Amino acid sequence: MQAKWDNSYAALPSQMFTRQAPVPVAAPKGLMLNSDHAEELGIIFGEDWPVFLAGNQIPLGADPIAQAYAGHQFGHWNPQLGDGRAVLLGEVLGPLGRFDVQLKGAGRTAWSRNGDGRAWYGPVLREYMISEAMHALGIPTTRALAAVSTGETILREQGPLPGAVICRTASSHIRVGTFQYFAARDDKQALDALLQHAIKRHYPEAQTAERFLSAAVTAQARLIAQWMGVGFIHGVMNTDNSHVGGITIDYGPCAFMDDFVPMKTFSSIDRQGRYAYGNQPNLAAWNMAQLATALLPLTEDRDASIIRFTEIVQSFGDIFDLEYSAIFSRKIGLPSDQETDALIDGLLKMMADIGADFTLCFRALAMGNLHAHLGAHPDFADWHARWQAAGPAQAELAQINAAIIPRNHLIEAMIADAVAGDLRLFHALHGALKTPFSHCENPRFATPPSPQEIVTKTFCGT
Repeated sequence: MQAKWDNSYAALPSQMFTRQAPVPVAAPKGLMLNSDHAEELGIIFGEDWPVFLAGNQIPLGADPIAQAYAGHQFGHWNPQLGDGRAVLLGEVLGPLGRFDVQLKGAGRTAWSRNGDGRAWYGPVLREYMISEAMHALGIPTTRALAAVSTGETILREQGPLPGAVICRTASSHIRVGTFQYFAARDDKQALDALLQHAIKRHYPEAQTAERFLSAAVTAQARLIAQWMGVGFIHGVMNTDNSHVGGITIDYGPCAFMDDFVPMKTFSSIDRQGRYAYGNQPNLAAWNMAQLATALLPLTEDRDASIIRFTEIVQSFGDIFDLEYSAIFSRKIGLPSDQETDALIDGLLKMMADIGADFTLCFRALAMGNLHAHLGAHPDFADWHARWQAAGPAQAELAQINAAIIPRNHLIEAMIADAVAGDLRLFHALHGALKTPFSHCENPRFATPPSPQEIVTKTFCGT
């Protein structure tokens, strides 16, 4: 494995991480290598790539660490979390710039608590598939570089399962919870070093805590609007899963909606609906308020900064509303204005009233057959007449509204097949999801689940 490494996070104050090599596995074997992404990053792999991406051999120039962070988990403060089963190999410099390369499922670290630090096929292949699908949809996200089987058996509640490691890349792995960790310890040295590092990585034009917060709020508002536009539900928007650079991170109990239910949840641990589809904007704003609180120790005038930071966090709603309106206006082919907003609201209300499929309805709008999905609704004829009268740019909609998403029942079927030793569905679905706006040749991939296939609960990637 050849790459140009420059490990700036590992050069920060030592309390921000522990030096930690991945724990070697019994028999690394490649499941999937994202060769196109490797080329983008300037990484050259040989046939022995599984040895490096399972953690059995450290690439020359890498400096492996496990990062420290804290977080609010379902609103409850946990002062110490950290990389419990992930090791950051380091940062590579390539055509796309600086990117983290991290192994997830790489063994126990100082932050593992009672966990084994390992992962099995389910969360590894789910994250690989969905993160790459999000990238193809144009949504900021961590990327999957590779998946490797370990040749080991992992014990979980479901029983013994085959072990795996995912190698993912990111513009960084800096979370809201990373800032919270040092703010809670009143460690201004580390907090300031983290801020300067995060500014360089994500917002080089933001030279103060205030400007950094403003940039993070804007990026987060845009990201959540993009999630809403594809019916994506993250499932566990804790502050340790909220990225200051505005990218999607930590694919645990995530899912894409089939039928449109505004307060839809999937996560098996989200019993109160805290992270439901419709709650995601509010929770993202709440996370940004926690970031603001963590940044306060770095300000000179605390009282004045509280006022200004409050204004910045409160601006989240207006930024989100503008982004949401722009995204859904494009989805129905009209300019963003009050009349279009009313048409968007009307369309979503009809979809919610009859439980219509989110993805298929917007795709049908592009294909000219929305009546097949909503024609029975009493408001449809009037809505459709008003939409047509507004002069939609219908020819563009097929490149805005996806034909295919990683539907939950297909993800679960893919995982079951892979555990049984059959990766054909994984490869076929992965190939189709690379071009989500094209006509899907396999009707199975573009079809909602049958009643027997519906998935109602997803689980964290443990």
